[in-house]
Amino acid sequence: MTSVSQPSSAGGTPSSVARLADKVEGLVRAAAVPSLVQLVLRFALAVPFWKSGMLKWDGFLQLNDTAVSLFTDEFMLHLPGGPYPFPAPAVMAFLSGCAEITFPVLLVLGFATRFAALGLLFMTLVVELTVPDGWPIHITWAAMALAIMAGGPGRVSLDFLIRRALGLPNP
Repeated sequence: MTSVSQPSSAGGTPSSVARLADKVEGLVRAAAVPSLVQLVLRFALAVPFWKSGMLKWDGFLQLNDTAVSLFTDEFMLHLPGGPYPFPAPAVMAFLSGCAEITFPVLLVLGFATRFAALGLLFMTLVVELTVPDGWPIHITWAAMALAIMAGGPGRVSLDFLIRRALGLPNP
């Protein structure tokens, strides 16, 4: 087995640069506590979808005219041989508006977190097919959704508390 030698000064002890780098790395690790990172990821993914969802409603389960007209007149699916209009635009507008409100709330609460992230990943794919030039933002949303799906909600979540109360292991 080989070992990696540490940079050292003439006396065989780690150099001051190596000690400083180690201290800085420790500070970075302390600031990036996994539960905090997972909480920030959940909020960061929730915000753009929540904002978009809020623009679609005039009241409880009352879509505004703009939301329906966007799906009817403006939004197109950019698939091979297309673009194509959305099927059932009023239904698509309603489902989109519901998802853009529900999934972010679930994410912020950390409840059904992986399911909510999967829903927003699917929505991101549909948004990408609708607005293909937005891929730099969409890939960021997809990366956040995948990170949440892989890492879970973290300790600051209802999922964590529920699993602990039921005596289930928290992955």
